[in-house]
Amino acid sequence: MGPILGAELIAAAGDLGGYADAGRLASAAGLVPVPRDSGRRTGNLHRPMRYSRKLRRVFYLSASAAMMREGPNRDYYLKKRGQGLKHVQALIALARRRVDVLWALLRDNRVFQIEPPTAQEA
Repeated sequence: MGPILGAELIAAAGDLGGYADAGRLASAAGLVPVPRDSGRRTGNLHRPMRYSRKLRRVFYLSASAAMMREGPNRDYYLKKRGQGLKHVQALIALARRRVDVLWALLRDNRVFQIEPPTAQEA
């Protein structure tokens, strides 16, 4: 995520302390499917009706730019495509994963590195 999307994230999300965890931030961005079940039908998951369009745009553009370059993001995108997801579905899954990673980086006050941290660093 570059400086422009980072600034848009801060503008759209506001104080990140207002979100309890990464799931709440992803939910506010509309990246978490909600059930729309009726009667005996279950498993009808859809995009929520209320979410921040600006926040969703930030994570969607971030995922879109990240999946174009070689690395773990593209590998995850291709894995999701291999599982039968369409382009937009795989991109939303990547955006959700990037929310989790961003949340962990902000929580631990770390800079992103490809290698996961060792037990001594954590």
